[in-house]
Amino acid sequence: MTIFTHIRHAALALSMAAAPALADLPVLTIASQAGGTVAWELDTIRHHGLDEANGFRLEILEVAGKPAGQIAFQGGEADVIVDDWIWVARQRAAGQDIAFVPYSRAVGGVMVPAGSAAQSLQDLAGAKIGIAGGPNDKSWIILRAYAAQQGFDLLAETEQVYGAPPLIFQTARSGELSGAINFWHFMAKQEAAGMRHLISVADAARALGMDPDMPLLGYVVQSAMVAERPELVAAFASASRDAKVLLETSAEEWARLRPMMNAADDAEFEALIAGFRAGIPGDGPIDETSARTMFRLMVELGGEELVGTATELPEGVFVPLGS
Repeated sequence: MTIFTHIRHAALALSMAAAPALADLPVLTIASQAGGTVAWELDTIRHHGLDEANGFRLEILEVAGKPAGQIAFQGGEADVIVDDWIWVARQRAAGQDIAFVPYSRAVGGVMVPAGSAAQSLQDLAGAKIGIAGGPNDKSWIILRAYAAQQGFDLLAETEQVYGAPPLIFQTARSGELSGAINFWHFMAKQEAAGMRHLISVADAARALGMDPDMPLLGYVVQSAMVAERPELVAAFASASRDAKVLLETSAEEWARLRPMMNAADDAEFEALIAGFRAGIPGDGPIDETSARTMFRLMVELGGEELVGTATELPEGVFVPLGS
């Protein structure tokens, strides 16, 4: 018998011994958009066994986009989805008992062509701005409020062009827009293509008295799971943090993930890494006072189309991890 046969037999014995233990682990299913940036973290969790190390098994249900994920979650096919806490607040106000675990504080901003003379939002008066996410995009609303604080009506004084993130990216890159507001990973691509930041949503939020580091995106779970299986929710949050530690520090991990990142070149690849790392939230609790301030802004400028029947931030939106 060769040494390789011994190794194979030993590996088989170990896997057979581990099988009952793994079979006993609770399963958590997350609906995730195929090819989305969340997939980088989920793949890291699965590849390194961070789910099993934290006492559960992660299963991924790939969906075509956010609406499909919401349907899967609301229909019980998935235990977790990724969305923003504004949506969670809207659903809670409508009677759906769900809650939010922070995932990312990466937010957008306004980017302009490298040769643009604009130094402030006021310099975009009369210009065409592309906005991904539609008229109730959260970044757009915060930027409108910030401009109003400066005495400038961003909505009235500019021409808005709404479109899907890839379309806004391509249109901005071609020079057809004087400014562009896009999701963070497309902003990273725009930066790699030579565009520059005019103002970030984080800076605008700070000027409005809000916490610029507050995570907007998170993992959404049923409140019943938080109440009945808090250890499972905490285990998932722990696996997420473990994956972020790897992604924050390991160049090798990003090299492994590169084939699924759709980076056109090295500049895009590095910009995507920097953008993801910049969005990693801190470990502290969410500042609910700041969240209430932001939510009132969404109510005022977004109205019922954005927040539904909610007029104030409902209680119970944020999972009190670590408390």
